[in-house]
Amino acid sequence: MTEHEIVHVATAPSHTLEANLVEKVAAIVGKDLYRTRLLLSGEIPRIITHHDTMQMAELTAQKLRDLGLVAFACRDSELRQPSRAYRAQTLRFAERAIHFSDKGGQVRIMDSTNTSLVIKGRIQAYTETKAVTTKRKFSLPATVLTGGIPIWRTVKEDTTDKSIQNECFVRLYDRISADAAVEVLQYDLDYSFLGVKMVLSSLGNLNIVVMRIRDTLPQAVFDDRLMKPFRLDISSATPKENIEINCKLIYLCHRVMSNLNPHL
Repeated sequence: MTEHEIVHVATAPSHTLEANLVEKVAAIVGKDLYRTRLLLSGEIPRIITHHDTMQMAELTAQKLRDLGLVAFACRDSELRQPSRAYRAQTLRFAERAIHFSDKGGQVRIMDSTNTSLVIKGRIQAYTETKAVTTKRKFSLPATVLTGGIPIWRTVKEDTTDKSIQNECFVRLYDRISADAAVEVLQYDLDYSFLGVKMVLSSLGNLNIVVMRIRDTLPQAVFDDRLMKPFRLDISSATPKENIEINCKLIYLCHRVMSNLNPHL
């Protein structure tokens, strides 16, 4: 960590925003009332302010906690660190446990004792496809030279097609790391283990898998808020990076709330 690394302070959404509370928070974080209200009323944990040191960030977080908010500090490098999640290709359900296997055949087991959180979300992938198209164009100069006989010429043009592909994901977290222990991607998973329950669409199959995960690990908190469109927490980050950031914010918030309520 560098000496002047940015440290963020984030808060969980608050569903009871009294004017007095918004005013107190605005005074603490140095923002206007309108901006403060937006940050406190979001769907997911939001970064509300920044500091140059962890000590200052923790002091601000404590002031917010004193107001009854769920607040925590996190380093910028922690939020921006790419996911190192184990990516599953197939899985097998057991009693209170799930055996995941990756493409290399390595197995990872998530059970009722080590799974604290399951996040389901969606990411938009933007792709560009370049192609060369052939068109016929009317040539006025050549037509004039021929005395008015229409002349057409074949020309090639470079074109770029932009498309958006939505892909859902599921991440399972243990009680130790803000990095997901297991990641399941909609288009990567081999759904043949579903047998006769397998349907035609990958999304339908993924939803069946999610239901089985929830039934097998009922003690884990399930969070699907990232299925909805969300604002970017860090403007310089890409949509994929913001998925990582928001997943970590949700996990860190969950961990704080779990410490406040051990039954979570």
